[in-house]
Amino acid sequence: LFLSAIDRKITIFLLLSIASSFGKFHCQKSQFFCEKSTLAHKKQVRYTKNQKERDRNMLTYNMDVDPESIWKRTTPSEAELAQPYYCTEAGLFHAQQRFSTARTDKESYLLFYTLRGAGLIEQGESHVTLSTGQALLLNCRTPQSYCTAPGQSCWNHYWVHLDGVGVAAMEPLLFPGKKLTPVQITGVKMQEFFETVLAQMERGNVDSMVQTGLALHGMLALCAQSILAEAETTSARQVILQAAETLRKNYQKELSLADLLADAHMSKSYFLRLFRRYMGTTPYNYLVNFRITQAKELLVLTDHSVSEVAQSVGFGDASNFSTRFAKATGQSPLQYRKSALKSAGASEQDQRISPAPPV
Repeated sequence: LFLSAIDRKITIFLLLSIASSFGKFHCQKSQFFCEKSTLAHKKQVRYTKNQKERDRNMLTYNMDVDPESIWKRTTPSEAELAQPYYCTEAGLFHAQQRFSTARTDKESYLLFYTLRGAGLIEQGESHVTLSTGQALLLNCRTPQSYCTAPGQSCWNHYWVHLDGVGVAAMEPLLFPGKKLTPVQITGVKMQEFFETVLAQMERGNVDSMVQTGLALHGMLALCAQSILAEAETTSARQVILQAAETLRKNYQKELSLADLLADAHMSKSYFLRLFRRYMGTTPYNYLVNFRITQAKELLVLTDHSVSEVAQSVGFGDASNFSTRFAKATGQSPLQYRKSALKSAGASEQDQRISPAPPV
């Protein structure tokens, strides 16, 4: 009340400054608690994600195996990862009655081969017993479990974790009906392939990479051949082989899928699935590839025009033929003819100038 006008102004200014500073402090404090809360939330989210990752990759096992069992691991190089087939682990287990493994997920395939006794493999609704002389490929990307089969005293088996685009490409063939399929393998070839893989794993050079890839391919090829041989006598396979024969014999004519289905007496989806399984492609692509093969012969052995060749092998017009031919070979029909004739001429010239063998 007794303050002068100047003193009152100074007092008001000081009060306003104090109020402003308190407001800033309160905001900073609120922001601090907000940031602290956000960090706590991030930690909780990170913990939850890590926990889910641990749960997703859960592995439980009982290693009831004899001491002479083998378990080898390797870390593939960039060059190996670029191959169609490579492995990360392999072994030979002399498993006893209580041997078991359960896994939720692993980024690989797993191939078993039983030497003695039997194993029980379970995945989804599939439950199969793997007896002596049988092999089985398992995709480990979904939950699975395997153990010594009930009633068996042992399960002596080779195994290998493998992966690569080559394995993925063969999966439809090795999982007919998308079910676990034990494959009976005769002879000792499968065992030799496994021994090759185990021997090459410790070397880590280019030669071992090639040898391992060939062995893995050989294992899967044995399985595929066994599955196809078993299906050789089935009516479904015979129907598809007959359809392929029809395409080859009538490649110069206009053909439709309806023509093949009329002879097959099965649904369109089932027929296409079987055709891809046994022939490796669709009926249309199979026909186009066969026509292009015949066109190659005509381009090299005759002087027919591109249009005449197209008509002769069943293509409706030269433009469609040229497009399909270039897509399949990387060359136009005329370029293919020119390069093929040039190669043939060079080969003949080499034969003429080659010296006569000594008498």
